[in-house]
Amino acid sequence: MARASAVTTGRVYDPPEPDGATVLLVDRLWPRGLARASAPFDRWLKDVAPSPALRVFYGHRPERFAEFAHRYREELRDDRSGAVGELVALARSGPVVLLTATRDLEHSSAHVLATHLRRRLAHR
Repeated sequence: MARASAVTTGRVYDPPEPDGATVLLVDRLWPRGLARASAPFDRWLKDVAPSPALRVFYGHRPERFAEFAHRYREELRDDRSGAVGELVALARSGPVVLLTATRDLEHSSAHVLATHLRRRLAHR
């Protein structure tokens, strides 16, 4: 069983660290300037990303982050596509790195997702 600390975040544009983790892109949109053939991740899980409407609401404005995070956690709890359950299963099998194209990791959907995932893993 994976520990909650086995979930980390990073930027898709930064060089990957070879540590045996499953590396996942968790953005809804493909990162600008990144060729699909040279993608530095194992899978693209766009269904765990915030809905298009929520992404537009947030617009990467830090003053909206608290409300964005609240709404995104609601979407994650709903998990209609089963994508969060799939992510939990991956994290239980070993460490995962959640990648995003966002510059500000602290105010990103990947940060909210990692926190949500760590809590799910801790509470089994």
